[in-house]
Amino acid sequence: MPSPSLTTRLQSDEATVAVIGLGYVGLPLASAFARAGVRTIGLDTDPAKIEALESGRDYLTHLGPAFARGLMGTGRFTPTASYADLDGADAVLICVPTPLHADRTPDLSAVERTASDLSAALTTPRERLVVLESTVYPGVTRNVLAPALASAPGTTHVAYSPERENPSPPGSGATPTTAIPKLVAGLTPEATGLAQALYGRAFESLVPCDTPEIAESAKLLENLYRAVNIALVNEVKTTLLDLGIDPHAVIEAAATKPFGFQRFDPGPGLGGHCIPIDPYYLAHVARQTDHPARFVELAGDVNHAMPGYVVRRTLEALRARGVEPSGASVLVLGLAYKKNIDDVRESPAFPIIQQLRDAGCRVDYHDPHVARTHAMRHYDVDLESVPLTPEDLATRDSVVIVTDHDGVDYAMLGARARLIVDTRNAMAGVESPAATIVKA
Repeated sequence: MPSPSLTTRLQSDEATVAVIGLGYVGLPLASAFARAGVRTIGLDTDPAKIEALESGRDYLTHLGPAFARGLMGTGRFTPTASYADLDGADAVLICVPTPLHADRTPDLSAVERTASDLSAALTTPRERLVVLESTVYPGVTRNVLAPALASAPGTTHVAYSPERENPSPPGSGATPTTAIPKLVAGLTPEATGLAQALYGRAFESLVPCDTPEIAESAKLLENLYRAVNIALVNEVKTTLLDLGIDPHAVIEAAATKPFGFQRFDPGPGLGGHCIPIDPYYLAHVARQTDHPARFVELAGDVNHAMPGYVVRRTLEALRARGVEPSGASVLVLGLAYKKNIDDVRESPAFPIIQQLRDAGCRVDYHDPHVARTHAMRHYDVDLESVPLTPEDLATRDSVVIVTDHDGVDYAMLGARARLIVDTRNAMAGVESPAATIVKA
């Protein structure tokens, strides 16, 4: 059974929870606890985020206008960049990035660095709970996080509870963070009970798992399911296009079956933090067994190849119109990895822009949600969004639709563009008297 003293404290208004990493996962999580009446500390090593929160400015626009002001207005949230401020916390939740190295092996450096910094900051002997929320392969909570915290004074209970965040624009009808069932699993039954006591303050439904490895694997499986099915329709798309068959019409027809089929749509490649990355986290541990995850790795390879496929289709379409790629003016429409948000993590737009540039094209982009680019782990295209106007379209040799934002005037695009490479079926049903439409 969990410790009565810490359990009671976690269930009381005197509890203090700290969230490390105030990005797409950590900030909504911190808000959930603060709005539930829990004293919440939000730590991020980026001083710009702390400054924005303190001044009530939003840096994640998909959370809605005045989100930061509302969070600060709870009187239960304190942003900080100092680990020293976490020493008195009853629970610490770790929400840091877990990307891939260049060779597509897991990069756990942020988890390791956070655990080290946290352990050094915990100087007061006390009982506390530390929960990892970042996506990892099975065994990381037990074999990486727990040993790194072992030297902290007092008793540190360690658990895993994977994030299930779905960045979506306000009013989209997406399930709120607190309504998504929350998996919880401690290294001990006591740690599981403490995690249930904590998350029960903010979440409607908890799902305890017997071990952290089960919860870690469940998080991977949730996203592998999508990655594999998206890879399937992406590969089928290339075959159908070669045969002169519209893949979107095929999917529409197949989706009328009321059983045994779930619809997935093809695209220019995967984006976001989970689906492009998770296959390789499972593949990494699978290589240590006698059964490598060949199917999973193949799905990852198919999806990662999609930006190159889009570029090849674009160059072929340009040449078919008598335009050589070298010097061709191309507008990439949409930088975010999915529609109606400003999240550009792992967006396929970046490799598409880079590969078009490598082919000699002059590339700009338009995205109503992303005003300019910033340096990322693998790409720094250094561009600002250009206006989408009839005059600008008249100068373009091609427009490549990467993200099908709702706020785009597709009728004007169809009337003014010369060549449209449509990776999202955004032009379906749109009159396009001036444009040649190529699906990719």
